[in-house]
Amino acid sequence: MGRDGETALGGRGVMSVLVTGGTGFLGRKLVERLLAEGRQVAVLGRTPAPDLEARGVRFIQASLGDATAVEAACAGIETVFHTAAKVGVWGDYDDFFRTNVLGTRAILAGCRMHGVARLVYTSTPSVVYNGHDLAGANESLPLTSDCPSPYPLTKAIAEREILAAHGPELRTVALRPHLIWGVGDPHLVPRLLARAKAGRLRIVGNGQNRVDMVHIDNAVAAHLLAERALSGPRPVAGGQAYFITNGEPVLLWEWINALLRGLGVPPVTKTISLGAASVFGALCEAAWRVLPVRGEPPMTRFIAAELAKDHWFDIAAARRDLGYAPHVSMAAGTAELIHWHRQPGLPPA
Repeated sequence: MGRDGETALGGRGVMSVLVTGGTGFLGRKLVERLLAEGRQVAVLGRTPAPDLEARGVRFIQASLGDATAVEAACAGIETVFHTAAKVGVWGDYDDFFRTNVLGTRAILAGCRMHGVARLVYTSTPSVVYNGHDLAGANESLPLTSDCPSPYPLTKAIAEREILAAHGPELRTVALRPHLIWGVGDPHLVPRLLARAKAGRLRIVGNGQNRVDMVHIDNAVAAHLLAERALSGPRPVAGGQAYFITNGEPVLLWEWINALLRGLGVPPVTKTISLGAASVFGALCEAAWRVLPVRGEPPMTRFIAAELAKDHWFDIAAARRDLGYAPHVSMAAGTAELIHWHRQPGLPPA
């Protein structure tokens, strides 16, 4: 086996896998790695992917809200990687619940119905949100039940049910990758760049908060390692959750400004206190609830806390139980990202 767990599991030969959300950033990168291993891959997603189908992927076009289709997609599958979710910091709770909780319940039902052996669930560190700094936090923290954003609340419910489902017939594990980034990221870095270039980015708080992130290649490797960890005769990872990061906490605003400088964008210098940002976020939330406004508010209480507070995590458990070892460093990944964005033919940074 290579360092990332790339080979067929347990010497059993080619194994069939289903990746939900296989057209998303993480899901697609995971599919590409699985194909490179020679695995038989099925993808459940809402957006057609003819390029993946041309490479032999069986594509099931359906949303997580279609329980019948979700359950049927599990037929003939040995491992499910459940990466699909409704993400975001704002929106109707019922919409998040429908996708993140009911969709996950459909996955669990499909796994049981069709005898799936392993289920690797992509959770999020925000399931332990408590409004405080999280510095070196580990998996002993309780799941959140009080958060001003529906995403962490519904992901926490889903994670709890995934882990409770672990048993001899279906082995489950939850991974909590934090702020996945890298070449091809359609969300984190593009949003930062757009806001910075528009002059809409502010340092929230004192600018000294430390944050963990995880490079996309490391996140993919963790998923493959989690699958392998569920495949032995005594899977210590079964029924457990693991924080997945680069293991290199950075000063958030220092990293953002270094990235901006590398891309020829002026660094962020204007500041706003956490208290003021929280008040502004609460006002935005109130306005978005009563006015016919689409999209996410420019600030919410949850965003304010995320931008100002520490959130970095102890990954000792993932190292111990999964054999996880980040191999793309923050420095190498940042240099690669800057180089990619500055390539001719790409839109100007």
